[in-house]
Amino acid sequence: MLGDRDLVQAVLRDLDSASVSEKDRALYVFVKKMVHDSLSIGEADVAVAHAAGWTDEALYDAISVVALFQFYNAWIDATGVHDMSALGYEMSGRRLATTGYVMKKHSAG
Repeated sequence: MLGDRDLVQAVLRDLDSASVSEKDRALYVFVKKMVHDSLSIGEADVAVAHAAGWTDEALYDAISVVALFQFYNAWIDATGVHDMSALGYEMSGRRLATTGYVMKKHSAG
């Protein structure tokens, strides 16, 4: 979805009709259930994700990312930290896409 805002909005509006692969749709359904009712996730949900091609490791990663963002959002809401502007997100996204998360040390010289 990188760079395709229309596709992101389509997924957010109506996952069932969004133009994504069945593999991705299965992950998004899993994540949506996690966000809204994580206690109800069971073996059947994992089996659907596995059948779509997701491994346990990939599901673990997805669960971790979603849980961390839920934590961050709750922390931000409770502490009153202000959100970045749209331009701030754009600039941050470009930096992450080009340089990644790790800052490289500059050599003296």
